[in-house]
Amino acid sequence: MDNHYKPKIQKFGRWFSKKHKSRRSRKQLSDESGDEYEEEDNSLIMSSDTDPCSLTNQLRIFVATWNVAGRSPAGSLAVDLDEWLNVKESADIYVLGFQEIVPLKAKNVIGGEDLTEARSWNLLIGQILNDKCACRWITPMINPVTSVVEEGDQGEVNNCGRYKLMASKKMVGVFISVWINTSLFNRYSISSVKVCAVACGIMGYLGNKGSVSVSMLIEGTSFCFIVAHLASGEKKGDEGRRNHQVSDIFKRTYFTRDDHFTPRPLTILGHDQIFWFGDLNYRLFLENDLARELIKKQDWIALQEFDQLRQELGDGGVFQGWREGNIKFAPTYKYSAFNSNWYSGTFPSLVGEKQRTPAWCDRILWYGKGVKQHSYFRSESKFSDHKPVSALFSTQIEVVRSNDIGSSKRINGEASSTLLSLITRDNDASPSNRKCHRRKGRL
Repeated sequence: MDNHYKPKIQKFGRWFSKKHKSRRSRKQLSDESGDEYEEEDNSLIMSSDTDPCSLTNQLRIFVATWNVAGRSPAGSLAVDLDEWLNVKESADIYVLGFQEIVPLKAKNVIGGEDLTEARSWNLLIGQILNDKCACRWITPMINPVTSVVEEGDQGEVNNCGRYKLMASKKMVGVFISVWINTSLFNRYSISSVKVCAVACGIMGYLGNKGSVSVSMLIEGTSFCFIVAHLASGEKKGDEGRRNHQVSDIFKRTYFTRDDHFTPRPLTILGHDQIFWFGDLNYRLFLENDLARELIKKQDWIALQEFDQLRQELGDGGVFQGWREGNIKFAPTYKYSAFNSNWYSGTFPSLVGEKQRTPAWCDRILWYGKGVKQHSYFRSESKFSDHKPVSALFSTQIEVVRSNDIGSSKRINGEASSTLLSLITRDNDASPSNRKCHRRKGRL
Protein backbone atom coordinates (compact mmCIF):
# COMPACT_ATOMS: atom_id res chain seq x y z
CA MET A 1 0.00 0.00 0.00
CA ASP A 2 1.21 3.49 -0.80
CA ASN A 3 2.67 4.97 2.37
CA HIS A 4 1.35 8.39 1.40
CA TYR A 5 -2.17 7.43 0.49
CA LYS A 6 -4.42 10.45 0.10
CA PRO A 7 -8.09 9.58 0.43
CA LYS A 8 -10.34 11.03 -2.26
CA ILE A 9 -13.81 12.06 -1.24
CA GLN A 10 -16.72 13.69 -2.96
CA LYS A 11 -19.00 16.19 -1.31
CA PHE A 12 -22.74 16.18 -1.88
CA GLY A 13 -23.79 18.94 -4.26
CA ARG A 14 -23.92 22.66 -4.28
CA TRP A 15 -27.03 22.55 -2.13
CA PHE A 16 -25.04 20.91 0.66
CA SER A 17 -22.43 23.66 0.59
CA LYS A 18 -25.10 26.35 0.64
CA LYS A 19 -26.74 24.82 3.69
CA HIS A 20 -23.44 24.57 5.49
CA LYS A 21 -21.86 27.96 4.88
CA SER A 22 -20.98 28.20 8.55
CA ARG A 23 -18.61 25.28 8.55
CA ARG A 24 -15.02 26.24 8.92
CA SER A 25 -12.90 26.81 5.84
CA ARG A 26 -10.38 24.31 4.70
CA LYS A 27 -6.81 24.56 5.85
CA GLN A 28 -3.68 22.94 4.55
CA LEU A 29 -1.91 20.43 6.76
CA SER A 30 1.32 18.62 6.06
CA ASP A 31 2.99 15.54 7.42
CA GLU A 32 6.64 14.70 7.90
CA SER A 33 7.13 13.83 4.25
CA GLY A 34 5.99 17.25 3.10
CA ASP A 35 2.84 15.88 1.53
CA GLU A 36 -0.11 18.20 2.00
CA TYR A 37 -3.73 17.31 2.44
CA GLU A 38 -6.93 19.19 3.07
CA GLU A 39 -8.90 19.14 6.27
CA GLU A 40 -12.53 20.12 6.47
CA ASP A 41 -15.28 19.84 9.04
CA ASN A 42 -17.34 17.36 7.09
CA SER A 43 -19.74 15.68 9.47
CA LEU A 44 -21.50 13.98 6.56
CA ILE A 45 -20.00 13.36 3.13
CA MET A 46 -20.55 10.91 0.32
CA SER A 47 -18.49 7.74 0.28
CA SER A 48 -15.59 7.73 -2.16
CA ASP A 49 -17.25 5.08 -4.32
CA THR A 50 -20.45 7.20 -4.57
CA ASP A 51 -22.61 4.32 -3.38
CA PRO A 52 -26.00 5.89 -2.56
CA CYS A 53 -26.46 3.48 0.37
CA SER A 54 -23.26 4.50 2.11
CA LEU A 55 -22.19 7.74 3.73
CA THR A 56 -18.90 8.70 5.34
CA ASN A 57 -18.81 10.37 8.72
CA GLN A 58 -15.84 11.71 10.62
CA LEU A 59 -14.73 10.91 14.15
CA ARG A 60 -12.07 12.51 16.35
CA ILE A 61 -9.88 9.95 18.13
CA PHE A 62 -7.39 10.80 20.86
CA VAL A 63 -4.60 8.22 21.20
CA ALA A 64 -2.01 8.42 24.00
CA THR A 65 0.71 6.37 25.67
CA TRP A 66 2.53 6.62 28.98
CA ASN A 67 5.04 4.43 30.80
CA VAL A 68 4.28 5.25 34.46
CA ALA A 69 7.32 3.39 35.86
CA GLY A 70 5.38 1.14 38.23
CA ARG A 71 3.82 3.98 40.18
CA SER A 72 0.22 3.94 41.42
CA PRO A 73 -2.10 6.81 40.45
CA ALA A 74 -2.38 9.43 43.17
CA GLY A 75 -4.83 12.26 43.78
CA SER A 76 -2.34 14.94 42.75
CA LEU A 77 -1.94 13.19 39.42
CA ALA A 78 -5.32 14.55 38.29
CA VAL A 79 -3.67 17.82 37.20
CA ASP A 80 -1.17 15.93 35.06
CA LEU A 81 -3.92 13.80 33.54
CA ASP A 82 -5.96 16.87 32.71
CA GLU A 83 -3.08 18.25 30.66
CA TRP A 84 -2.28 14.87 29.11
CA LEU A 85 -5.85 14.12 28.00
CA ASN A 86 -6.25 17.63 26.58
CA VAL A 87 -9.93 17.58 27.53
CA LYS A 88 -10.49 21.15 26.27
CA GLU A 89 -10.33 19.75 22.74
CA SER A 90 -12.75 16.91 23.38
CA ALA A 91 -12.59 13.85 21.14
CA ASP A 92 -15.23 11.26 20.31
CA ILE A 93 -13.01 8.40 21.44
CA TYR A 94 -10.13 8.29 23.93
CA VAL A 95 -7.72 5.37 23.60
CA LEU A 96 -5.14 5.33 26.39
CA GLY A 97 -2.22 2.93 26.61
CA PHE A 98 -0.04 2.42 29.66
CA GLN A 99 3.11 0.49 30.40
CA GLU A 100 4.39 -0.58 33.83
CA ILE A 101 1.23 0.20 35.79
CA VAL A 102 2.78 -2.28 38.21
CA PRO A 103 6.51 -2.79 38.89
CA LEU A 104 7.94 -5.51 36.67
CA LYS A 105 8.95 -7.73 39.58
CA ALA A 106 8.87 -11.52 39.46
CA LYS A 107 5.70 -11.80 41.56
CA ASN A 108 3.83 -9.50 39.16
CA VAL A 109 5.17 -11.17 36.01
CA ILE A 110 4.72 -14.80 37.09
CA GLY A 111 1.81 -14.49 39.54
CA GLY A 112 -1.86 -14.01 38.81
CA GLU A 113 -3.24 -10.73 37.52
CA ASP A 114 -4.08 -8.14 40.16
CA LEU A 115 -6.66 -5.73 38.73
CA THR A 116 -6.43 -3.16 41.52
CA GLU A 117 -4.18 -0.73 39.65
CA ALA A 118 -6.17 -1.04 36.42
CA ARG A 119 -9.37 -0.14 38.27
CA SER A 120 -7.64 2.80 39.95
CA TRP A 121 -6.44 4.18 36.63
CA ASN A 122 -9.88 3.74 35.05
CA LEU A 123 -11.51 5.52 37.96
CA LEU A 124 -9.18 8.50 37.70
CA ILE A 125 -9.49 8.67 33.90
CA GLY A 126 -13.28 8.58 34.16
CA GLN A 127 -13.25 11.43 36.67
CA ILE A 128 -11.14 13.61 34.37
CA LEU A 129 -13.16 12.88 31.22
CA ASN A 130 -16.48 13.33 32.96
CA ASP A 131 -15.55 16.24 35.25
CA LYS A 132 -15.92 14.12 38.40
CA CYS A 133 -19.46 13.07 37.54
CA ALA A 134 -20.77 10.91 40.38
CA CYS A 135 -23.05 8.56 38.44
CA ARG A 136 -22.22 5.12 37.05
CA TRP A 137 -20.27 6.10 33.95
CA ILE A 138 -17.71 3.47 34.85
CA THR A 139 -20.18 0.64 34.03
CA PRO A 140 -18.43 -1.04 31.10
CA MET A 141 -19.82 -1.85 27.69
CA ILE A 142 -17.98 -5.14 28.01
CA ASN A 143 -16.49 -6.86 31.02
CA PRO A 144 -13.29 -4.79 31.51
CA VAL A 145 -9.85 -5.62 32.87
CA THR A 146 -10.42 -9.36 32.54
CA SER A 147 -9.34 -11.90 29.98
CA VAL A 148 -12.91 -12.86 29.07
CA VAL A 149 -15.22 -10.63 27.06
CA GLU A 150 -18.90 -11.03 27.81
CA GLU A 151 -20.20 -11.24 24.26
CA GLY A 152 -23.43 -9.40 23.66
CA ASP A 153 -23.19 -7.47 26.94
CA GLN A 154 -23.91 -3.93 25.82
CA GLY A 155 -24.12 -2.45 29.29
CA GLU A 156 -26.27 0.52 30.14
CA VAL A 157 -25.65 3.88 28.50
CA ASN A 158 -26.67 6.77 30.74
CA ASN A 159 -26.75 10.49 30.09
CA CYS A 160 -24.86 11.61 33.19
CA GLY A 161 -21.28 11.06 32.10
CA ARG A 162 -20.08 12.29 28.73
CA TYR A 163 -17.76 9.30 28.30
CA LYS A 164 -18.27 5.63 29.01
CA LEU A 165 -15.69 2.90 29.43
CA MET A 166 -15.98 0.75 26.32
CA ALA A 167 -13.12 -1.71 26.75
CA SER A 168 -10.21 -2.31 29.09
CA LYS A 169 -7.50 -4.95 29.30
CA LYS A 170 -4.43 -5.51 31.50
CA MET A 171 -1.49 -7.87 31.04
CA VAL A 172 1.03 -7.48 33.88
CA GLY A 173 2.05 -3.83 33.37
CA VAL A 174 0.62 -3.26 29.88
CA PHE A 175 -2.84 -1.74 30.01
CA ILE A 176 -5.36 -0.27 27.55
CA SER A 177 -8.45 1.79 28.35
CA VAL A 178 -10.95 2.87 25.66
CA TRP A 179 -13.60 5.53 26.32
CA ILE A 180 -16.38 6.61 23.96
CA ASN A 181 -18.59 9.69 24.04
CA THR A 182 -22.10 8.52 24.96
CA SER A 183 -23.63 10.52 22.10
CA LEU A 184 -22.04 8.09 19.62
CA PHE A 185 -24.25 5.25 20.81
CA ASN A 186 -27.30 7.14 19.57
CA ARG A 187 -25.72 7.89 16.20
CA TYR A 188 -23.85 4.73 15.27
CA SER A 189 -23.84 0.98 15.62
CA ILE A 190 -20.83 0.01 17.76
CA SER A 191 -20.25 -3.72 17.96
CA SER A 192 -17.84 -6.67 17.96
CA VAL A 193 -15.70 -5.27 20.78
CA LYS A 194 -12.91 -7.78 21.43
CA VAL A 195 -9.65 -7.83 23.37
CA CYS A 196 -6.44 -9.79 22.91
CA ALA A 197 -3.17 -10.01 24.84
CA VAL A 198 0.16 -11.27 23.51
CA ALA A 199 3.01 -11.93 25.95
CA CYS A 200 6.47 -11.98 24.37
CA GLY A 201 8.81 -11.08 27.22
CA ILE A 202 11.06 -13.48 29.15
CA MET A 203 11.46 -16.79 27.24
CA GLY A 204 9.20 -15.28 24.60
CA TYR A 205 6.00 -15.91 26.55
CA LEU A 206 5.97 -13.94 29.82
CA GLY A 207 4.01 -10.74 30.09
CA ASN A 208 6.72 -8.31 31.19
CA LYS A 209 6.80 -7.34 27.50
CA GLY A 210 4.14 -7.68 24.83
CA SER A 211 0.87 -6.08 23.79
CA VAL A 212 -2.81 -5.73 24.59
CA SER A 213 -5.22 -4.86 21.80
CA VAL A 214 -8.83 -3.85 21.28
CA SER A 215 -10.84 -4.49 18.12
CA MET A 216 -14.21 -2.90 17.41
CA LEU A 217 -16.61 -2.16 14.59
CA ILE A 218 -18.16 1.28 14.25
CA GLU A 219 -20.83 1.03 11.56
CA GLY A 220 -18.99 -0.38 8.52
CA THR A 221 -15.44 0.48 9.62
CA SER A 222 -13.23 -1.73 11.75
CA PHE A 223 -10.69 -0.34 14.21
CA CYS A 224 -7.74 -1.94 15.98
CA PHE A 225 -5.81 -0.31 18.83
CA ILE A 226 -2.56 -1.96 19.96
CA VAL A 227 -0.56 -0.78 22.95
CA ALA A 228 2.85 -2.43 23.23
CA HIS A 229 5.86 -2.53 25.52
CA LEU A 230 8.86 -3.83 23.60
CA ALA A 231 12.32 -5.03 24.64
CA SER A 232 14.58 -2.48 26.28
CA GLY A 233 18.30 -1.89 25.71
CA GLU A 234 20.41 0.63 23.81
CA LYS A 235 23.22 -1.66 22.65
CA LYS A 236 23.62 -2.19 18.93
CA GLY A 237 21.52 -5.20 18.00
CA ASP A 238 18.86 -4.65 20.65
CA GLU A 239 16.61 -3.24 17.94
CA GLY A 240 16.54 -6.72 16.44
CA ARG A 241 14.78 -8.06 19.54
CA ARG A 242 12.21 -5.29 19.25
CA ASN A 243 11.66 -6.06 15.59
CA HIS A 244 11.14 -9.73 16.41
CA GLN A 245 8.55 -8.88 19.07
CA VAL A 246 6.67 -6.63 16.63
CA SER A 247 6.48 -9.50 14.12
CA ASP A 248 5.41 -11.85 16.91
CA ILE A 249 2.57 -9.53 17.93
CA PHE A 250 1.37 -9.35 14.34
CA LYS A 251 1.33 -13.14 14.07
CA ARG A 252 -0.27 -13.94 17.42
CA THR A 253 -2.97 -11.28 17.73
CA TYR A 254 -6.39 -12.63 16.74
CA PHE A 255 -9.97 -11.57 17.45
CA THR A 256 -12.99 -13.86 17.16
CA ARG A 257 -15.96 -12.70 15.12
CA ASP A 258 -19.69 -12.63 15.61
CA ASP A 259 -20.96 -12.81 12.04
CA HIS A 260 -21.55 -15.70 9.65
CA PHE A 261 -19.87 -14.08 6.66
CA THR A 262 -16.31 -14.23 8.00
CA PRO A 263 -15.68 -17.36 10.10
CA ARG A 264 -11.92 -16.88 10.37
CA PRO A 265 -10.44 -14.80 13.22
CA LEU A 266 -9.61 -11.20 12.48
CA THR A 267 -5.93 -10.24 12.50
CA ILE A 268 -4.40 -6.82 13.12
CA LEU A 269 -3.95 -6.15 9.43
CA GLY A 270 -7.53 -7.20 8.72
CA HIS A 271 -8.81 -3.89 10.14
CA ASP A 272 -9.56 -0.75 8.19
CA GLN A 273 -7.84 1.64 10.59
CA ILE A 274 -5.04 0.61 12.96
CA PHE A 275 -3.21 2.49 15.71
CA TRP A 276 -0.04 1.04 17.28
CA PHE A 277 1.43 2.91 20.24
CA GLY A 278 3.35 2.46 23.47
CA ASP A 279 6.85 2.27 24.90
CA LEU A 280 8.35 0.83 21.74
CA ASN A 281 11.84 1.35 23.18
CA TYR A 282 13.56 2.18 19.88
CA ARG A 283 16.66 4.26 20.65
CA LEU A 284 19.11 6.67 19.01
CA PHE A 285 22.22 5.36 17.23
CA LEU A 286 24.20 8.27 18.59
CA GLU A 287 26.69 8.98 21.34
CA ASN A 288 25.19 10.36 24.52
CA ASP A 289 27.03 13.72 24.39
CA LEU A 290 26.15 14.35 20.76
CA ALA A 291 22.50 13.50 21.37
CA ARG A 292 22.30 15.92 24.29
CA GLU A 293 23.92 18.66 22.24
CA LEU A 294 21.29 18.32 19.51
CA ILE A 295 18.57 18.33 22.16
CA LYS A 296 19.90 21.62 23.56
CA LYS A 297 19.70 23.07 20.06
CA GLN A 298 16.21 21.58 19.61
CA ASP A 299 17.39 20.23 16.28
CA TRP A 300 14.79 17.50 16.04
CA ILE A 301 15.33 16.92 12.32
CA ALA A 302 19.03 16.15 12.78
CA LEU A 303 18.28 13.97 15.80
CA GLN A 304 15.72 11.91 13.90
CA GLU A 305 18.39 10.88 11.42
CA PHE A 306 19.70 8.57 14.16
CA ASP A 307 16.35 7.27 15.37
CA GLN A 308 16.00 3.49 15.07
CA LEU A 309 12.25 3.49 14.48
CA ARG A 310 12.49 6.08 11.71
CA GLN A 311 15.04 3.87 10.05
CA GLU A 312 12.75 0.86 10.36
CA LEU A 313 9.84 2.83 8.89
CA GLY A 314 12.00 3.86 5.94
CA ASP A 315 14.05 0.72 5.37
CA GLY A 316 11.32 -1.86 5.77
CA GLY A 317 12.58 -3.79 8.80
CA VAL A 318 9.18 -3.51 10.47
CA PHE A 319 6.22 -1.16 10.06
CA GLN A 320 6.94 -0.45 6.42
CA GLY A 321 3.98 1.43 5.03
CA TRP A 322 2.96 2.72 8.45
CA ARG A 323 3.01 6.40 9.32
CA GLU A 324 4.07 8.62 12.17
CA GLY A 325 3.59 12.34 12.62
CA ASN A 326 6.45 14.80 12.54
CA ILE A 327 8.26 14.79 15.91
CA LYS A 328 8.68 18.33 17.19
CA PHE A 329 9.32 17.56 20.83
CA ALA A 330 12.27 16.44 22.96
CA PRO A 331 13.01 12.76 23.58
CA THR A 332 10.69 11.32 26.19
CA TYR A 333 13.10 8.96 28.02
CA LYS A 334 14.95 8.64 30.40
CA TYR A 335 14.43 11.35 33.03
CA SER A 336 16.23 11.51 36.37
CA ALA A 337 14.62 10.17 39.53
CA PHE A 338 16.28 13.00 41.45
CA ASN A 339 15.02 15.83 39.27
CA SER A 340 12.61 15.09 36.43
CA ASN A 341 13.70 18.24 34.59
CA TRP A 342 16.98 16.49 33.77
CA TYR A 343 17.74 13.46 31.68
CA SER A 344 19.23 10.55 33.61
CA GLY A 345 23.02 10.83 33.77
CA THR A 346 23.14 14.61 33.51
CA PHE A 347 24.99 14.62 36.83
CA PRO A 348 26.92 11.33 37.00
CA SER A 349 28.08 12.04 40.54
CA LEU A 350 24.58 11.35 41.85
CA VAL A 351 24.45 7.92 43.47
CA GLY A 352 22.46 5.37 41.49
CA GLU A 353 21.94 7.60 38.46
CA LYS A 354 21.98 5.51 35.27
CA GLN A 355 23.67 6.82 32.16
CA ARG A 356 21.17 6.69 29.31
CA THR A 357 21.22 8.34 25.91
CA PRO A 358 17.88 10.20 25.65
CA ALA A 359 15.49 8.65 23.13
CA TRP A 360 11.98 8.82 21.71
CA CYS A 361 10.88 5.53 23.25
CA ASP A 362 7.19 6.48 23.39
CA ARG A 363 5.55 6.56 19.96
CA ILE A 364 2.25 6.51 18.09
CA LEU A 365 1.93 4.99 14.60
CA TRP A 366 -1.05 4.41 12.33
CA TYR A 367 -2.01 2.48 9.22
CA GLY A 368 -5.06 2.63 6.94
CA LYS A 369 -7.13 4.89 4.75
CA GLY A 370 -9.02 7.92 5.91
CA VAL A 371 -6.81 8.76 8.92
CA LYS A 372 -5.45 12.28 9.43
CA GLN A 373 -3.27 13.35 12.32
CA HIS A 374 -3.84 16.87 13.65
CA SER A 375 -1.41 16.98 16.58
CA TYR A 376 1.45 14.96 18.03
CA PHE A 377 2.91 16.14 21.31
CA ARG A 378 4.34 15.20 24.67
CA SER A 379 3.15 16.35 28.08
CA GLU A 380 5.42 17.54 30.85
CA SER A 381 4.29 15.44 33.81
CA LYS A 382 7.05 14.68 36.34
CA PHE A 383 5.30 11.54 37.58
CA SER A 384 7.56 9.08 35.74
CA ASP A 385 10.94 8.75 34.03
CA HIS A 386 8.95 8.81 30.76
CA LYS A 387 6.95 11.73 29.41
CA PRO A 388 3.45 10.90 28.12
CA VAL A 389 2.86 11.24 24.38
CA SER A 390 -0.46 11.96 22.65
CA ALA A 391 -1.93 12.42 19.19
CA LEU A 392 -5.27 13.65 17.90
CA PHE A 393 -6.69 12.10 14.73
CA SER A 394 -9.74 12.48 12.57
CA THR A 395 -10.93 9.29 10.88
CA GLN A 396 -13.56 8.49 8.30
CA ILE A 397 -16.12 5.76 8.95
CA GLU A 398 -18.53 4.15 6.54
CA VAL A 399 -22.15 4.56 7.64
CA VAL A 400 -24.97 2.54 6.09
CA ARG A 401 -28.32 4.28 5.70
CA SER A 402 -30.87 2.53 7.89
CA ASN A 403 -33.61 2.58 5.24
CA ASP A 404 -31.30 0.87 2.75
CA ILE A 405 -29.84 -1.84 4.97
CA GLY A 406 -31.46 -4.66 3.02
CA SER A 407 -29.54 -3.73 -0.12
CA SER A 408 -26.44 -2.19 1.42
CA LYS A 409 -22.86 -3.15 0.74
CA ARG A 410 -22.48 -4.18 4.34
CA ILE A 411 -25.02 -6.99 3.90
CA ASN A 412 -24.85 -8.18 0.33
CA GLY A 413 -21.05 -8.48 0.17
CA GLU A 414 -20.43 -6.69 -3.14
CA ALA A 415 -16.87 -6.41 -4.37
CA SER A 416 -16.13 -3.12 -2.60
CA SER A 417 -17.67 -4.11 0.75
CA THR A 418 -15.90 -3.66 4.03
CA LEU A 419 -16.44 -7.30 5.02
CA LEU A 420 -14.93 -8.59 1.80
CA SER A 421 -11.92 -6.34 2.27
CA LEU A 422 -11.47 -7.78 5.78
CA ILE A 423 -11.61 -11.34 4.45
CA THR A 424 -9.05 -10.50 1.77
CA ARG A 425 -6.69 -8.89 4.25
CA ASP A 426 -7.01 -11.84 6.63
CA ASN A 427 -6.24 -14.25 3.83
CA ASP A 428 -3.13 -12.18 3.09
CA ALA A 429 -2.20 -12.35 6.78
CA SER A 430 -2.48 -16.15 7.00
CA PRO A 431 0.73 -18.13 7.76
CA SER A 432 1.02 -19.30 4.17
CA ASN A 433 1.02 -15.74 2.92
CA ARG A 434 3.21 -14.00 5.53
CA LYS A 435 6.11 -13.84 3.10
CA CYS A 436 3.81 -11.95 0.77
CA HIS A 437 3.08 -9.47 3.55
CA ARG A 438 6.75 -8.87 4.09
CA ARG A 439 7.28 -8.24 0.41
CA LYS A 440 4.47 -5.74 0.43
CA GLY A 441 6.00 -4.03 3.42
CA ARG A 442 3.12 -4.52 5.85
CA LEU A 443 5.22 -6.25 8.48
